[in-house]
Amino acid sequence: MTADSVSAEPAQDPAARRRALRVLALSSLGAFVVFLDTTIVNVAFEAIGRSFHATADHLAWVLNVYSLVFAAVLIPAGRLADRYGRKRVFLIGIIGFAVTSALCGLAPNTGALIAGRALQAAFAALVTPTSLALILPEFPPAQRPVAIGTWGSMGAAAAALGPTLGALLTQYASWRWVFLVNVPICAVIAAFGLRLLRESRDRHARGLPDLIGVLLVAAIPAALSLGIIEGPKWGWSDPRVIGAFALAALLLPAFVLRDRSAAQPVIDFALFRVRQFRLVNAATMVFATAFYGTLLSNIIFLQTVWHYSVLRAALATTPSPLVVTAIARTAGRLSRTHGARKVLTAGAVCWTAGLTLSAAVVGVSPHWATHWLPAALLTGLGIGLTLPVQSGAAVHALPPARFALGSAINASLRQLGAVLGISLFVAVLGNPSAATAAASFHRVWWLFAALGLAGGLLLWAPLLYPRRQNIS
Repeated sequence: MTADSVSAEPAQDPAARRRALRVLALSSLGAFVVFLDTTIVNVAFEAIGRSFHATADHLAWVLNVYSLVFAAVLIPAGRLADRYGRKRVFLIGIIGFAVTSALCGLAPNTGALIAGRALQAAFAALVTPTSLALILPEFPPAQRPVAIGTWGSMGAAAAALGPTLGALLTQYASWRWVFLVNVPICAVIAAFGLRLLRESRDRHARGLPDLIGVLLVAAIPAALSLGIIEGPKWGWSDPRVIGAFALAALLLPAFVLRDRSAAQPVIDFALFRVRQFRLVNAATMVFATAFYGTLLSNIIFLQTVWHYSVLRAALATTPSPLVVTAIARTAGRLSRTHGARKVLTAGAVCWTAGLTLSAAVVGVSPHWATHWLPAALLTGLGIGLTLPVQSGAAVHALPPARFALGSAINASLRQLGAVLGISLFVAVLGNPSAATAAASFHRVWWLFAALGLAGGLLLWAPLLYPRRQNIS
């Protein structure tokens, strides 16, 4: 955000403070509802499959297409908002998200649902960067880190609470209400947003984001995801699988070259020269891979191995998001007092300990209180110390004018991690029999335990080649 995009520094009187808090609440609710849809569908996975007679590898695209399009549109959405107005783009995103959510809820088949999810994600991507950009001008510079942390914790809470909310809707209504519930929430946000939010834009913003670059951002992880998901079924030596991996490998350097030569590049690679931004984003993507893959695997394990109902499975996973919600703000304060690296490392260790415990003790027989609960509390602690902190830590070393773009990149990489996590889960789990199902889930948990730990260790890379550091 530039000085041109803010008409005046907000006064620090009680009325301005109340207004700032209302804008923070409304914008954070917008971020909450779009991030909620990255995980709320997980618990309805089995119900949707039964309704449409679809296989797991086909249904994976219901989840992945949302994350793919969300990640691809997220960064250029910030550019559109800078040029055409943040309030305008935010409200277009909220209204479009409501309409496309209704289309998903009324989908007659899997193909229509996947298409609806793609459209839903495009509008969701308009909401995320604008919701943050609308918050920042309302707070004095000294208070902006707290506001950013609050906004980031809403995204973490949404991702963690999604399965529980989805289960309640699926159990007592229908899986279709997982999507339809967005309509009244978005209507409330739009109604209040019209009156409360102030328009702002960057007077220097010119041109539209490079369309080819946007398509490449989506195509690279899509090809990689295709290879991972279909590898077990088609065979890893199948020409289609090899071709998918080769395409992803070829498109990556093509994207870098295109972005560097484009008049309006999708990603400003200059931001990655900042070590903290580079490392935290790498850690975000690795941890998100483990996080989103585990969320889906846990719900499906409880339903297929322990034969829990949809609601009982969601309630069984509730302790973890409760821990996340309880410690999210505390994690932000610990990050400011003790440094982001220490808090994120502690989160990675707790996460790994929890999944290691799951892989070691959780078996075919249901023992929720003695086997599942201790692991769930540990993983919840790990999530709470990680996701809310990553958003703020990623942009901490950037100039304020780059906060919105930096946050969009961080959120985009988190969504790409979701695609990889879901794809790895489908590939590693395979199609086990009843006798081998528990062992297959154990392999999944060991993999995601290792990835979560790797996400924490990445932050210590600067110590291997001590130069000027900016991770505290």
